[in-house]
Amino acid sequence: MMETQLPQLIEILTLEKIGAQDFIGQNMFIGSPNVYGGQVLGQAISAAHVTVDEDRTLHSIHSYFISPGDHDIPIFYNVEKIKDGKVFQTRRVVAKQNGREIFILSASFHKYEEGIEHQAIMPNVARPESLTSFSDLFAEFAEKFRIEPRGIFSPQGPFIFHPVEHYDPFKPKARPPMNHTWFRTNGKVEGNDRKNKEILAYASDFNLLITALLPHGLSFFNTPMQIASLDHAMWFHREAKVDDWLLYVVESTNANAGRAFCTGKIFSKDGHLIASTAQEGLIRKL
Repeated sequence: MMETQLPQLIEILTLEKIGAQDFIGQNMFIGSPNVYGGQVLGQAISAAHVTVDEDRTLHSIHSYFISPGDHDIPIFYNVEKIKDGKVFQTRRVVAKQNGREIFILSASFHKYEEGIEHQAIMPNVARPESLTSFSDLFAEFAEKFRIEPRGIFSPQGPFIFHPVEHYDPFKPKARPPMNHTWFRTNGKVEGNDRKNKEILAYASDFNLLITALLPHGLSFFNTPMQIASLDHAMWFHREAKVDDWLLYVVESTNANAGRAFCTGKIFSKDGHLIASTAQEGLIRKL
């Protein structure tokens, strides 16, 4: 079996503590020109987790990507305690490289309590076991065009993705801006709910903005373009288990003025709504 990047992902999500509320995070290269946005999300959540009570559960994050991250420089995280209430705790995390802010995050943590309950229904789509992984689908294209598969395209990546809809990244056909993808970690995760949520946040940045390209028949491989996350919000509804199959349902409801807006729902294999996401990003043809 090929070695997976999952242990490296778990390692970089465990930050070095250099002060009461200060941390250093290392980078993991997955083929993107700059530090992958999901990595900074996961690391910022990891930093915030250290500063909150054990009985508090992360329920929402709101963040902005200010500047691209440099792969070659560690990232410094400072956590500010905004509120420590009886039920809620709020943290603000600032990420810096070379003294420059590259990312800010607000995170809210909630002490569990009973309440009313309902949720959206998971779409009726093909089960993950019946689908082919994205890395296998991409392999034939990579060989033909002499491209080295990395990240989402690589069988060694930290996640396995099984897309429901067929997608040819080299000759994409225009279709509605809706995407369904099953995913799980490329290996087992030994950790509590906190670690699972950090990893889930890391994965949540995949597949969001590319959904906005679908109705235009565009991809990285047929059109020179700049794509970058501008902000990212996420709500955690239930406990996640990232080493079991999760369904990511993504829709892009708007694109104009060089920006695209996408929303997502993440379901467990048995149909529970685990998390919701929203993101606006830059899409600029070069």
